[in-house]
Amino acid sequence: MKPQIFLKSSHLYLDNELVTKVFKNADYAYLKYASDQKKILIAPSTSKWFFKMFNPTLVYLKTRSLKGDKALPIRALLIDYGLDESDRVLEYELIDKTSLIKVAI
Repeated sequence: MKPQIFLKSSHLYLDNELVTKVFKNADYAYLKYASDQKKILIAPSTSKWFFKMFNPTLVYLKTRSLKGDKALPIRALLIDYGLDESDRVLEYELIDKTSLIKVAI
């Protein structure tokens, strides 16, 4: 079963499998809303190319469970772009080669 990402209380909740695969030991993530794609782009803070290309926001990966699930605060992003804030499971695409997550919002 594919790990899930869901929106709850203006946070993106990431399954521990996904966190381990993408972020490894990083405590921070880069976020950028791509309005042309209607997706939130997420990359580990160690991703130099992502920083250079998108000028993203740096956010802390909050620990949500003992399993290693994490949460990213995205309230400001939701407000800035007038995005739907309702709690729900979100579709996403993982680009393994670049450790990039594209979340449809």
